[in-house]
Amino acid sequence: MFRRVLIANRGEIACRVQRTCARLGIETVAVFSDADAEAPHVKAATRAVRIGPAPVKESYLSVAAILAAAKETQADAIHPGYGLLSEKVELAQAAAAAGITFIGPPVSCLDAFGDKIKAREVARKVGVAPPPGTDGPVSPEDAQKIAAEAERIGFPLLVKAAGGGGGIGMQIVEDPAKLARAVQTCSDRGKSAFNDARVYMERYVASPKHIEVQILCDAHGGAVALGERECSLQRRHQKIVEESPSPAPFFAGEAGEARRRELLEAAKRIVTSVGYQGAGTVEFVASPSGELFFLEVNARLQVEHCVTEMVTGVDLVEQQLRVAAGERLSPSVLEPTRRGHSVEARVYAENPLKSFAPQPGKIAKLVWPAAGEDLRIETGVVEGSEVTPYYDPMIAKLVAWGATREDALGRLDRALAETTLELVGPAGPAATNLDYLRKLLAVEEVRAGTYDTALAERTAKALKAG
Repeated sequence: MFRRVLIANRGEIACRVQRTCARLGIETVAVFSDADAEAPHVKAATRAVRIGPAPVKESYLSVAAILAAAKETQADAIHPGYGLLSEKVELAQAAAAAGITFIGPPVSCLDAFGDKIKAREVARKVGVAPPPGTDGPVSPEDAQKIAAEAERIGFPLLVKAAGGGGGIGMQIVEDPAKLARAVQTCSDRGKSAFNDARVYMERYVASPKHIEVQILCDAHGGAVALGERECSLQRRHQKIVEESPSPAPFFAGEAGEARRRELLEAAKRIVTSVGYQGAGTVEFVASPSGELFFLEVNARLQVEHCVTEMVTGVDLVEQQLRVAAGERLSPSVLEPTRRGHSVEARVYAENPLKSFAPQPGKIAKLVWPAAGEDLRIETGVVEGSEVTPYYDPMIAKLVAWGATREDALGRLDRALAETTLELVGPAGPAATNLDYLRKLLAVEEVRAGTYDTALAERTAKALKAG
């Protein structure tokens, strides 16, 4: 096992990785920007290294700064967390060149799945269909090809950045007259965010559900799909509530269980076909009838990994560390016992009544409910912390467990009700999404498990309308 791990991330996920490392007796190195000098993840680490000013491109996205910090502290390995550099081939390559273990999949897998066009081809080769779409990229300048492909695919369709993620560089197009502009816009955003201007098009599945499968693979042929998560409660194509197992009606009964098994096996086929190692997530989109299409592979830990941990008892960060150190997945991981239900809600400094606009400010008061076996509070802030405009405004994740889905939803609602969170911005009190989350969880479609990816935004609009 590693002696010292540098965590190339910040906030909640840095604290999460530190916790498992401490339990395993592994020293941790925190990196921080000027905006995070007093952050909890910095104070909790064995060592901490400043890597630059507040802007993310000058600090947390700097491969050179991360490698310099790892060398300075003689770290054995780098854990990238999620987001930021977690799926960047450049970091994995630089770490390997420096003799430092990258806690993630091989470069070949990052390359295959970091490009959504390549990922679609990987899935097709093992018999898992993505939504019908273009076989390769389309150029904003090729109006004739764009029109011909769109006619073949049909409207509504999605234009997507090939190197995208987090909903960036993705647009739904219903009107053919708006297609050319959408292709150009997504290309521009892909270029700006991912240095990749390529875009492709695929059919938009109406009233979709977003369902993903957690996988783990070792370097010795061991592989397991640890179950699915439902992630359909989203705003701006980003998740805010996740649960496991999925409550979708098409997973009910014996036929539903058979469909679930097929889904898990499909996810495992996709990743094992490219020699995957470590933790990852295979994402699918489902129609209301339960027709499932492959979307993408996130070759890293997911924000919502905690709900899978709650229902399986498997520490995914520990397994990442063990696999990266060359160990085999244990029998208890390869054949996990699933129990109960888990639901996670992300608490944000944002205003749901103003298009979920971020609300930078100081956390003036913060009181969490008591955590325990049925409630985890994953956070990277404390009372007095600043929510800056430089980074994602997530404050915490509240992760509840229950013997039944009803129990889990009830536990989460109580936890949200027992949370005290006061945020003060430059102009006075600032909004959070605490109250909105409780109202969202009470919506009939959520309680019935029939919700789709548009419900969260519909609910916000209804609340705004009064």
